[in-house]
Amino acid sequence: MQIESFKVYCDLAETESFTKAAQINGVTQSAVSQQISSLERQFKSLLVERSKKKFRLTREGQVLYDYSKEIIATYEALHCKLQEIKDIISGNIRVTTIYSIGLHDLPPFIKKFMQAFPTVNVHVQYRRSDEVYEDVLSNVVDLGLVAYPVKEARLEIVPLRKDPLVLICHPEHPFAKLKGVKLKALSGQKFVNFEPDIPTRKALDRVFRERGVHVDSVMEFDNIETVKRAVEIDAGISIVPQSTVRQEVAKETLVALPVGDADLFRPIAVLYKKSKVLSPAMKQFIATLKQPL
Repeated sequence: MQIESFKVYCDLAETESFTKAAQINGVTQSAVSQQISSLERQFKSLLVERSKKKFRLTREGQVLYDYSKEIIATYEALHCKLQEIKDIISGNIRVTTIYSIGLHDLPPFIKKFMQAFPTVNVHVQYRRSDEVYEDVLSNVVDLGLVAYPVKEARLEIVPLRKDPLVLICHPEHPFAKLKGVKLKALSGQKFVNFEPDIPTRKALDRVFRERGVHVDSVMEFDNIETVKRAVEIDAGISIVPQSTVRQEVAKETLVALPVGDADLFRPIAVLYKKSKVLSPAMKQFIATLKQPL
């Protein structure tokens, strides 16, 4: 019996999805079903109660899951230790990140890491913030990158940096002639907002509420790129991470201004599951993310 079968089984138990278990392990759903059936024959026990309405491990299935987790953790720790002894930095790293970090913050760090460790393959996918947490907790990925990290008992959170937030406007907007603005000046302004469940939106709403600022939210989007496009056509002003508008400011399609009387920033962090055994490559990748460029 191969260690891979135990891992597939654990991934299935944690995600409660044959589709996700297949995705994590790079196999087909049929292959996952076959491996589970093989385990059931091996242990002469029904492990999973298959139902369209719900997924549930049997008592025997729960016992196998508990022991399988220990076996996998020991195997991964052994593998990592041997790599450390041999000073080997290689393998695969699966990363999921929110769009703004993935498009604007992450690329230079990926480049720096790949130059130092060319034998490591870094796979990056873009997701909404809540989906990043789901992917990490269900072992779909190794590491997640988020803004405004939320504490979770099962997650290890490593703070990286604080990204300043700036006000952006069209070059013909009255604010464009200023060197900076005060928060109160935003009251009554047409504002291009993020959707209510986006962490940056939640943070801005809290600041506006505390300072008695009432903006006219004319549009709401779930990603930074669409917010910028709306401001570029003078649909309104917005507040976004400074790192996401460098290109537009350089091309003079947007003007970015500091908000002088408010300490606005976006904390960025990397997170991983506490039970995760970090490979030498993963440790080096996190160390690279913490370094200044």
